[in-house]
Amino acid sequence: MTADPASALTAAQCAAGVIAARHRGDVEGAEQLLAMFPDDATRTRGFMLLAELALTLVRAQTGQSMEDIAQEMALHIAAVEGRPPTP
Repeated sequence: MTADPASALTAAQCAAGVIAARHRGDVEGAEQLLAMFPDDATRTRGFMLLAELALTLVRAQTGQSMEDIAQEMALHIAAVEGRPPTP
């Protein structure tokens, strides 16, 4: 069963709102927005679509391939965690 595209877009907009609230220091607002997701699957789809859109913007600005961007992100995540990335 495929998700309704409109609900995926709405979920992505809500996910963007969560991130915006956190960046402006509104933890309570971010928590309220997170609570608006009807279930874990919708929240996951929303954040996944938002991530894909953000990476597409990075790709358009840098000219890098999506694979190169994903690899660079994996390296940054591994550095934050203090461990080597997994292949």
